[in-house]
This record gives sequence, C-alpha cells and structure tokens, in this order.
Amino acid sequence: MIKFLDLHKINESYKVDFEKSFTSFLDSGHYILGSQVSTFESNFATFCNAKHCIGVANGLDALTLIFRAYIQLGKLKKGDAVLVPANTYIASILSIINAGLKPVFIEPDPETYNLSPSLITTAISSEVKAVLVVHLYGQLAAMEKIQKIANVHNLLVIEDAAQAHGAIDAKGQKAGRLSNAAAFSFYPSKNLGALGDAGAITTNDSQLAHLLKELRNYGSPKKYVNSVIGFNSRLDELQAAFLNLKLPNLDEDNEKRRSVAKRYLKGIRNTKIKLPFYSGTKNHVFHLFVVLVEDRNHFMNYLKDNAIESMIHYPIPPHQQEALKSYGYLDFPLTEIIHQQIVSIPMSPVLIDEEINTVIRTINAY
Repeated sequence: MIKFLDLHKINESYKVDFEKSFTSFLDSGHYILGSQVSTFESNFATFCNAKHCIGVANGLDALTLIFRAYIQLGKLKKGDAVLVPANTYIASILSIINAGLKPVFIEPDPETYNLSPSLITTAISSEVKAVLVVHLYGQLAAMEKIQKIANVHNLLVIEDAAQAHGAIDAKGQKAGRLSNAAAFSFYPSKNLGALGDAGAITTNDSQLAHLLKELRNYGSPKKYVNSVIGFNSRLDELQAAFLNLKLPNLDEDNEKRRSVAKRYLKGIRNTKIKLPFYSGTKNHVFHLFVVLVEDRNHFMNYLKDNAIESMIHYPIPPHQQEALKSYGYLDFPLTEIIHQQIVSIPMSPVLIDEEINTVIRTINAY
C-alpha cells in the first residue's frame, strides 16, 4: 500500500535525536515554557523573517488568540465582521466565532481555490474590519493584491498559514511575514509537524506580541500576576524540542514536495482528473496535492483497489456543517463543487520514485 502520508517514515530519521532530546528535556526539570520553547520561537521567527514568534498549544488557538488580542488592543470589537474563505477547514471559522466576531464567507478563486481579491472588494461593508487569508493546501494567496485592498479600507490582515510553512512569495518573503499576524499549526501531518499538538503566531507588531505572550499564559506577565483575562495555551516544551530538530530540514522537505508535484503535473494525463494550478514557483509547498474528480467515491475506491491511499480535504464545506447550521442557508456553488469532488493523493518528502510512478500510472489508467 502506498501511504497517503507515512508519518513513521518521516520521523524515523529523527529517532535517535528525538530520544536524546527527550532525555535532555527530562533531566532539565523544566517542563513548561523552558529553553526549548524560547529557542524555537527565536528560530521560527528567523525562519519566517518575522520579529516575533509566540508558541501556543495548537493552530486553532493561534488564530483565536490573534483575534482576542486585537479586541483587547481595541483594534477589533465584539461583533465585527471578518472576511474568510468559504472553502477552508472549519478551524478558520471557529477562531472567528470563538473570539466573538462574525465570519463573512467568500467564494474562492476558481484557479487556485484561495481567496479571490475581486470578491473581497465586493464583500467589504462598514462591519468588516479584518480579512483572514488561508494559504490553502500550501499555496500562498494573492497577498500583495489583498494587502492593497486592506490598506485602502483600513482592514487587518491575518494569515492562516497552518498549511504553508516555508512558502515564499515573488519578493522572497515567507508565509508568516505577509500580514499583520499569522497563525501556524504544527499538527503531526503538517510540513513542519510535531509529535502532538503545537502551534505558533508570528508578527512584526511588538505590542501585539507582548500581549499574546500574556494571553497564552492566563493573562500573566509574571508568575501569579494577571493583567488581562487570559487562556492556557502554551507551546509544549517537548514538542518545541522536536520542532527545533526538524526546522532546519523544512526548506529541503518542501523542495522534495515540489519535486513530487512537478512529477504528478507532468505525468498525469487523464481528462477525468482536474489537476491543481501551480505557477512553478516557491509560493506553493504542497502540503496537499489535490485533484478534482466528478465521481469521487468511484475514484477513491479504484485507488484503494490498486493499493494507493487517498483522503478528502474536506468533504463538507463549513457552512453546511451541523455546528454552523445557522449559516446553512448560504449558497456557495464553487465551494460546494470543490468539497464534493476534491481528492488528495499521496504527497510527502519521503515518497520514492517507484511509488510516484505507480500513482501516475494508476491514475492515467483510470
């Protein structure tokens, strides 16, 4: 079976270093917000070319804390509207709702499936105070155009970069450096994955960074002193240690993913399969390689019968989820088609030539 994502194989090469790091962690006696967290924050900020990195518990908390911090700073208020893609993982929407804000869904660009700048313009109203941009599947959204629109309308721009670690724009800037603040997830399956839940926020705003460090730790600037209503959302010291070991290899791993994607794009020739758009640049890190197929169940069963794993990202659009049934009356035709037809095929930096060729050959025979 060709695995969709072989996490054991990805992490196996780090096993000895992981064990050494765990022993060091255990012997340190310092298990919360220790040196590994501060080292990772420094390393990841440098990687993203950002002034600040704040380690938190997971990607959803990263987004929610950004919105909560902006409310605390008076740059947003409860009930303000935030533009967000209609086709995204539900966490993007939950972060807005959990912060007491209102999501305004926008249809995607039909080519990239990312936020459409032209549709952002038409969706802006007096209630809209921010844009949550999702770099879906690892491909940067049209940030320069989006930022220009935001500047004209005085909107905050926040990146959901949970799938885009290391993606680079035409000017050489990475995800996490393209907005007012960015949220990352280090869920194990991400391009930079921990061995459990983990997340981070990057920003160049020192005031925001200072507040976020308090908010993640019960609103506390120092032990047993609480200046604001906070949360318990700290990056785990052990996960930070593992991330410090994996970060130096991220750019190389992303390049391997792009290489696999180029093989797929060149080799797959089947009119039943719609391949993803790719500009050929480093603006895509191919967290996922997604195709559209009209009869998805038949195609996925065919792959399974041929010993190839596949997945769906994502089967139900957020506005049709039971949890968001108050938005169920909304109609987003393109978003709904994407969610009905999308299939993710094997993608990782550890796929070997034989596996890649088998995937291509099998899909072409479908």
